[in-house]
Amino acid sequence: MSKKNRSDDRASRAAAALAEQKRQEAKRRNLMIGGVVLAILVIVTGGYFLSRSLDTSNDVAAPSTGSSYGVTIGSKDAPHTIVVYEDFLCPYCGELERATREDLAQLAADGKVRVEYRPFNLLSSLGDYSERSAAAFSIVLDKSGPDVAKKFHDLLYDNQPEEKGPYLDDAKLVELAVQAGADEAEVKAAIEAGDGKKWVTDATQAALDAGVRGTPTVLLDDKVFQDGRTMEELGQNLVDQVS
Repeated sequence: MSKKNRSDDRASRAAAALAEQKRQEAKRRNLMIGGVVLAILVIVTGGYFLSRSLDTSNDVAAPSTGSSYGVTIGSKDAPHTIVVYEDFLCPYCGELERATREDLAQLAADGKVRVEYRPFNLLSSLGDYSERSAAAFSIVLDKSGPDVAKKFHDLLYDNQPEEKGPYLDDAKLVELAVQAGADEAEVKAAIEAGDGKKWVTDATQAALDAGVRGTPTVLLDDKVFQDGRTMEELGQNLVDQVS
């Protein structure tokens, strides 16, 4: 091979190596940019859903307990009161429920706290489940009383669908109501007909009038309770406050 050909060959290889190097650098740069964008997207999206669902307002004025739009456990003479505004579709409400249900039930039974759960329709933009589940709750409360309604409330969270669905149909709501102790003959037709929708509208308006803008909104002794970075932490701190 002549000197010229060898020189041209070395130049070609060098050019190819340089091109490959630039291609790899561009690939790494694009992956890095993509990763940063994705991370920002996750943070922004997570912040949006958290701010949408978790009330961060301190300006909530609601009756301690005894509302017409909820179910209460515990003695009227308990030294502490807790009110939880919730939506049966809200995943944060589900997390708080799992973190506190057993402890609050025991503390209520021990006379240390009176707890009222007030469901309403916050997530109507995602579909009709928030309204239908709260309506079914109101029917069970009216027809079967607070003890059965509380069990139904718990079962709704035990069977909580994802925000995007698929949602429980009316037949499943009736099944859960009966499982909680309701008489099927008393609740089936009413649930299927959506008879509780007026109750939900009024409960939602009462929550909005009180200043509630997100779920879960928790009041401890008439003050908004927000001590926690996660629902599990908030729930544990809430339990500690009334223990």
